[in-house]
Amino acid sequence: MLYLWVKAFHIVSIVCWFAALFYLPRLFVYHAQSEDTVSKERFSVMERKLYRGIMGPAMIASLVFGGWLIYLNPAIFQSGAWIHAKLTLVVLLIGYHHMCGAQVKRFARGENTRSHVFYRWFNEVPVLILLAIVILVVVKPF
Repeated sequence: MLYLWVKAFHIVSIVCWFAALFYLPRLFVYHAQSEDTVSKERFSVMERKLYRGIMGPAMIASLVFGGWLIYLNPAIFQSGAWIHAKLTLVVLLIGYHHMCGAQVKRFARGENTRSHVFYRWFNEVPVLILLAIVILVVVKPF
């Protein structure tokens, strides 16, 4: 029964993390398009609050609950290579998360050098990772 509770909280934390991972780069798009100081400052505040208040805690919760699931069921590593591929994607997602954090700081300092078009493409990365992770977990193709 504990396993199912941990799994439920893992899923909820992942949903929160991905919501932030989808929204923050969208804020970057709007921030890169803004031209007035008031808008730029507003976007910087929104980005910082989203990153620190939601995205960071949701990532930590996802990792804690995911680690707990592995602790409760270490045999999962013998269920196929899908779990190794999933964990590799999670590591890449953590890297993406930190890239977003670095970008939040660049925007706050007024040092952004990228266009809104870059951020539109940057915004698609977590979508592809989510798609791959869900397929790996549900289908377990290998």
